[in-house]
Amino acid sequence: MSDQKKTATLTVNGQSHELPVLTPTTGPEVVDIRKLYAQAGVFTYDPGFTSTASCDSTITYIDGEEGVLLHRGYPIDQLAGKSHYLEVCYLLLYGELPTAADLEKFENTITHHTMLHEQMQYFFRGFRRDAHPMAIMVGVVGAMSAFYHDSTDINDPRQREIASHRLIAKMPTIAAWAYKYHTGQPFIYPRNDLDYASNFLRMCFAVPVEDYEVNPILSRAMDRIFTLHADHEQNASTSTVRLASSSGANPFACIAAGIACLWGPAHGGANQACLEMLREIGTPDRIPEYIARAKDKDDPFRLMGFGHRVYKNFDPRAKVMKQSADEVLELLGIENNPTLQVAKELEKAALEDPYFTDKKLFPNVDFYSGIILEAMGFPTSMFTPIFALSRTVGWISQWKEQFSDPQHKIGRPRQLYLGETERDYIDIESR
Repeated sequence: MSDQKKTATLTVNGQSHELPVLTPTTGPEVVDIRKLYAQAGVFTYDPGFTSTASCDSTITYIDGEEGVLLHRGYPIDQLAGKSHYLEVCYLLLYGELPTAADLEKFENTITHHTMLHEQMQYFFRGFRRDAHPMAIMVGVVGAMSAFYHDSTDINDPRQREIASHRLIAKMPTIAAWAYKYHTGQPFIYPRNDLDYASNFLRMCFAVPVEDYEVNPILSRAMDRIFTLHADHEQNASTSTVRLASSSGANPFACIAAGIACLWGPAHGGANQACLEMLREIGTPDRIPEYIARAKDKDDPFRLMGFGHRVYKNFDPRAKVMKQSADEVLELLGIENNPTLQVAKELEKAALEDPYFTDKKLFPNVDFYSGIILEAMGFPTSMFTPIFALSRTVGWISQWKEQFSDPQHKIGRPRQLYLGETERDYIDIESR
């Protein structure tokens, strides 16, 4: 942030107040209102905090108008195309790309923390068999503080480091075991000779009677899904993690809170909603009907997986995800899967229709990730758990960043109170 002195003048009840204007390295300038209440006796009103900077950060930058997503300054398409998930994890956590030696050490650390405490199996078995995998993940991640007491002291930098590594390492095992429990199959333990994405796929799809040979195309596609969802600035779940952390809660409780927030269909469930829409369409011959409905402003139907709330131009993650989707569909085929046939035809029809191209309603990352996960054999109930697994490093990086912020304080949003003013209690006999 530069030292240039800029101010904004706000007039309240005839009195003018000078407010500092903070200049970021990139992006819009920010009016500093921290002393506004003390000076003018008023709050600001911003439902959803969509125009409010809740913190300063050096991790992720988004320019929705231009379709830009940077992690520590590196464009997401370069990271997804040239790097891999654990290298991006290191970048998010520590601020710079690792040397070969640093990366080898980091990968070794994560790999050797993938097993869960054996007693945690009983925790899984306490859920009903039909429990949603996200419900299991919220409970199990929150319970980690009961199993890993040696990494819950947030004031100890070493314990924060250990907790960070444990969460990144164990989240694939937790997600895979939630899936296995949901399907009634035995848990599969992680293996140290496999990479991060391959290990996850094997834990999901292997069975004791025969092993699962991980296809490198599927492993690469899975790694890209992890990478493209690693962090996304101050979204709802990240803000939840930061708010929970501001109270001094342990790291496992904070990440569990983030998972619970991500579970909401308006946040982490977009790719699931997209697949459900494709199944509703049913067959390619019905696509013109649904495109016409999407154009009809009086019809509540909307094409899920097209456009993005933040990206007003195009989703920079979608191009890389489309490449993976094409590779996976070529490998696995779509002939016997009507949902994937609809997806390919719908993508083609929308990209050729001026209504969508003029409004920049391009397929987004959720459209393509849903296609990939469907082709791999994941049920839609696993889409959001995989999102949570991917986003864990972003949550941890944001959580970790808070401890180096000298302005760190407990979150306390204000309100516009519209209820009753003070009134006297009335005895029940007189009501």
